Amino acid sequence: MRAAGSAGGTTAGSVSTVENKAGGGGLDAGLAALEGALSGLTGAAGGNANANAAPTASAKAAKTTSATGAKSTGTLGTGSTNSSIPASTNSSISATAGSGLVAATPEQGDVEYLAPINIGGQTMNMDFDSGSSDLWVFNTQLAAASQTGHQNFDPSKSTSFKLMQGSSFTISYGDGSGAAGNVGTDTVNIGGATVTSQAIELATAVSTSFVEDTQSNGLVGLAFSKLNTIKPTQQKTFFDNAKASLAMPVFTADLRTAAVGSYEFGNIDATKFNGSLTWAAVNTTNGFWQFSSTKFQVGTGSTMTVSGGQAIADTGTTLMLANAAVVNAYYSQVTGAVNNQTVGGVTFPCSAQLPDLQVDVGGVYMATVRGDDINFAPVDAAGTCKCPSPQTTHYI
Repeated sequence: MRAAGSAGGTTAGSVSTVENKAGGGGLDAGLAALEGALSGLTGAAGGNANANAAPTASAKAAKTTSATGAKSTGTLGTGSTNSSIPASTNSSISATAGSGLVAATPEQGDVEYLAPINIGGQTMNMDFDSGSSDLWVFNTQLAAASQTGHQNFDPSKSTSFKLMQGSSFTISYGDGSGAAGNVGTDTVNIGGATVTSQAIELATAVSTSFVEDTQSNGLVGLAFSKLNTIKPTQQKTFFDNAKASLAMPVFTADLRTAAVGSYEFGNIDATKFNGSLTWAAVNTTNGFWQFSSTKFQVGTGSTMTVSGGQAIADTGTTLMLANAAVVNAYYSQVTGAVNNQTVGGVTFPCSAQLPDLQVDVGGVYMATVRGDDINFAPVDAAGTCKCPSPQTTHYI
């Protein structure tokens, strides 16, 4: 299932990039999908901050990287983390002028972070995904069984909805999930940031995994518009449409371990980080938020290099995806770690003390993924824990 949102992390971002979700590759393929790891990050559009990440995935957000598992904590920026954000689920947090602010609430296990958006006067909880570029929703065109348990957008109840005759979308993700349907436009308000004629993709077919996830009612794509799948005419993302009306052409993601964070458009909240921001150059080639990542460090060990390494920052996945060199170097420091083909990943005793992992962000900052966030999930009643192995391809 497509796990959304990086898990943990509280520092406001430092990268002049936002996130990416559809990607693939792994460091050995030129990409370290830091996705889940870089949890508190700032995305900027325009000038040198304009960024797309270029994984080896298609424009439909398929992700196929081999992996090092981790719900991880990212500390982007030059400052330390700051835990001053209240941990209550609260959609009434207020934004400053020219901005939009919504609470980002994790599902159990931080597998996905959901935030409210308003479409044509109807509020829905959605998965914000910086690795894809389609805004699609559960709606009343779906079969009744697919609508059950979901908030379903009803275009007939919106006075501002307009059907885009002849337009359709089809998006597929690397785990085999996807959605397809027709398209309209409507007014979208995200915490005060508003676009009046935003393309809204109305699913008429969705994968079972999406149907079963009744807490989420669709996705808000925040990668670059060149990845949008609408045909015959590609449409802009909410962020690309909103930029001109925002006080700053940026958005931030503050995603936390087992606690409510936020997404904010048009503003960088200085109360959410200590120190000053550091900006990393971003590759805008393929529609993702991509930057160089040529170094890593396990615990207090020496810094190791990955020649030509690249990374994508993605709010739409819980796992950190990397190549075998990084995975093997990390788990060689974990007592009892075994590449267990039976479960399809590396297992280790839950009592194992996992070292921190540091990863290079754009050559200007080493982000820390805390060891206690790398324990992904138990795999048996005896308490063995699992993280993805380098031989296992994981899809988001």
